[in-house]
Parts: sequence; structure tokens; C-alpha cells
Amino acid sequence: MNRSDLINELKNKTAITRKDAEKFVETFFESISQTLANNERVEIRGFGSFTVKKYKPYVGRNPKTGNKIGVPPKMRPCVKVGNVLSELVSSAGCWG
Repeated sequence: MNRSDLINELKNKTAITRKDAEKFVETFFESISQTLANNERVEIRGFGSFTVKKYKPYVGRNPKTGNKIGVPPKMRPCVKVGNVLSELVSSAGCWG
């Protein structure tokens, strides 16, 4: 499912217009993104929690040349899946 599919699903399952569904989805994602950018945690009970993980700088290697390069410190978003979602997916038996 992508963003457009999510908007359509929201529109079809509620009595709102596509424009309102787009606004809802955009606001939802912007709120989560801004909260993470402020280095704060987002928790949606049963679904999961979003946090920011800090990585220290390190010396890496260029895979083509083998030369050492300095990798700067960075922050990356992390998702920890909630128990309800984990159990739902597990019980669905999606083994391909």
C-alpha cells in the first residue's frame, strides 16, 4: 500500500472527500515527521513506536577504491512494531 492507496482507503471507508482524506494523511505524516525531527518519540499503541537513533561518526571504506573515508554522525528514524500488529501479521500466515 502506498500513500495514494491509503488516501483512497480512508475516503472509501469514511464519509469524507478525497481532498479531506489527502489533508488528513498529509497532516498525520507531517506531524510524525516533525516530532521525530524534534528528537521526540511517537507511539501509536498496538501499531508501533517511532524513535530517532543517533549514530556516531566512524571511518568507513569506499567499496570501489578501498580508500578510507570519514562518515559523519547521523540520526535515523527507527520503528519498533507493536505487539498487536506483530501478532496480527504473524497469525495471518503470510509465508508466501
